[in-house]
Amino acid sequence: MMENNKLQHYALPDVAQLKVHGRTTESRSPLTLFWTGSAVELNVTGTELWIEVDSKYEVYEPWISVLINNVVVSRQMLVHGRYWVCIFRGMNESVTKNVRIIKDTQAMSGDPGCSLQIHALKSDGVFQLVEDRSYKVEFIGDSITSGEGAIGAQAEEDWIPMWFSAIDNYTAMTAEALHADYRVISQSGWGVMTSWDNNPNANIPQYYDQVCGLLTGEMNEALGAHSPHDFNAWQPDVVVVNLGSNDGGAFQTPEWTDPNTGIAYKQRLNADGTYHGEDVAKFEQAAYQFLIQLRRNNTKAHIVWAYGMLGFPMMPAIYRAVDIYMKETGDRNVSVIQLPNTTSETVGARTHPGMLSHKRAAETLTEHLKGILHHS
Repeated sequence: MMENNKLQHYALPDVAQLKVHGRTTESRSPLTLFWTGSAVELNVTGTELWIEVDSKYEVYEPWISVLINNVVVSRQMLVHGRYWVCIFRGMNESVTKNVRIIKDTQAMSGDPGCSLQIHALKSDGVFQLVEDRSYKVEFIGDSITSGEGAIGAQAEEDWIPMWFSAIDNYTAMTAEALHADYRVISQSGWGVMTSWDNNPNANIPQYYDQVCGLLTGEMNEALGAHSPHDFNAWQPDVVVVNLGSNDGGAFQTPEWTDPNTGIAYKQRLNADGTYHGEDVAKFEQAAYQFLIQLRRNNTKAHIVWAYGMLGFPMMPAIYRAVDIYMKETGDRNVSVIQLPNTTSETVGARTHPGMLSHKRAAETLTEHLKGILHHS
């Protein structure tokens, strides 16, 4: 085998030109990638590039996708351990390659032993500055936004990291179309107020002010997951909220009993199958409060509530919550958009939106956002 003796070793902090995507801590030795779509991006010359990863898990292994010049060239499971992964080799040394190494899997609240870190790089090339894109967009959501089922055959039913994609995902597609840098805050099964199975602790707003507060266990705490997030460091132009699917689902699932208190929680149905008014009102209140919280942290952003890829039973309640919020605060920088529903043609694995559904959603959302961004 030909050994490349020109490879230089770089600890991550030594590469000033490295661009980090996604919420994380200040640490670059090593860098922790917490959320879906979190990434490192590089412009580099040379023939070869390696990256040193540290992948940990008890249950759910991390996956990455590698993009070179904006095209996915590989996707892989990162088995347990600290080791070097070759990103490319044998390329034209004088040509600059744009490289993005993206975490394909969500933050795993169900696995306290799961983490993905990057320690170092090896290359025979020169690192160059990565430009900021025109806009910054933050996406907040559930399994849809985590890209659950966006990859894999329709027949797949296993809940495993393999069927999560940050790429075949309306977040990546919308960001690409808008020429935006983006971040994702999402968790399968979670809602504005409650999870799909009526657990009131599984709501995004409760953890939104932390780096990645929904992660559990001592390891993640030590990595800084529960630290307050520095909102000033990255102020988005747009915040997209795609929540409500699981809050709606909770009306159809059995009650959840808190093992610590014995209290049972349930989004109730009326005898005729309609949603109980009190419970819908609680959802509206939670949505209203989240809008207040979002505005407090993202002062200039346009907030758009985008919903409807897996049915839209909560749509009237979302409209009312946004309406009340706008009336009471005078904040006009908010909108609501219904995304195209997933069909038998566009469905993916695990009865979730497939790539085609994500594509349709991205087109609808992009049109909406272009109108807003070009007027602001």
